[in-house]
Amino acid sequence: MEDMEIIAKAAKIINAGGLVSFPTETVYGLGANAFSQEACLKIYEAKGRPSNNPLIVHVTGLEQAEELAIFNKDAYLLNKLWPGPLTMVLPKKNNSKLAACVTAGLDTVAIRVPAHKVAKDLILQSGVPIAAPSANKSGYLSATSHEHVKDSFKNDEIFIIESESKTLYGLESTIIDLSTSVPTILRFGFVTKQVIEQIISKEVAIATKSSAIKAPGMMHLHYAPTTPIRINAKSLEEGEVGLNFGNSQLDNKGSLNLSHEGNLIDAAANLFSYLHILDNYAKKNSIKKIAVAPIPNESIGLAINDRLTRAVNI
Repeated sequence: MEDMEIIAKAAKIINAGGLVSFPTETVYGLGANAFSQEACLKIYEAKGRPSNNPLIVHVTGLEQAEELAIFNKDAYLLNKLWPGPLTMVLPKKNNSKLAACVTAGLDTVAIRVPAHKVAKDLILQSGVPIAAPSANKSGYLSATSHEHVKDSFKNDEIFIIESESKTLYGLESTIIDLSTSVPTILRFGFVTKQVIEQIISKEVAIATKSSAIKAPGMMHLHYAPTTPIRINAKSLEEGEVGLNFGNSQLDNKGSLNLSHEGNLIDAAANLFSYLHILDNYAKKNSIKKIAVAPIPNESIGLAINDRLTRAVNI
């Protein structure tokens, strides 16, 4: 089946109230018609997702986004980063037609314009905004390939758009809350605090663990493999397999390195993919824990450490 035929089939499924998993530049998404309460509830059911955890709405661009949310000066300035790995949380328009479960009953909505061609074409063909969290069971590792999606949803009725390559960034989008007087980062990603501050010419806050859940990725336990992980490991303990970074030496049979060169961008792109591999390896080889080497807490490293910290619920 040709690519556009696959997109057309997927769009029909979206319009019929079904679920479609599709690649984006960040991670694989699990999408439904954002205007359909019945369809979007299927996302929560399939993922086992808590009902107080809102969904990100994916749109084609600013014009479609303005139909759903109220934009302020900062949002218009940050629009220059769309399409791309940035989600904005904005006041929801009263006449937006969004399904209530999409915003988890909040008066705000999380919106993103994806850069991936398949994602863009799917939204265009569907003719509706698509609500889509990451395509994985709630709390588990995000999917960066269609194989990950298949493994997570073996018994669910989901149409999966397959891609030959894994996702570009490998981490979910940065989420910035622009609905309050002080712009606040709710989730770290490839768009850094410094980049946002430079564009809007003001200081940006960072959400704390006690912050109310206004967007995905804020649950305390999240992004976790089934095998427990130990972070900032400088040596291996008995029954562990290593996930290295740079010149760290957590080396034994099965160990992997996020980036031999110590490149944080490469490390981010490999993080979930390698954790999937090590999780499967651990299950088959009676490994008790995945030991992860220290990651520099700077730039993209902030996003990597955020995912790792939530995976061990620190």
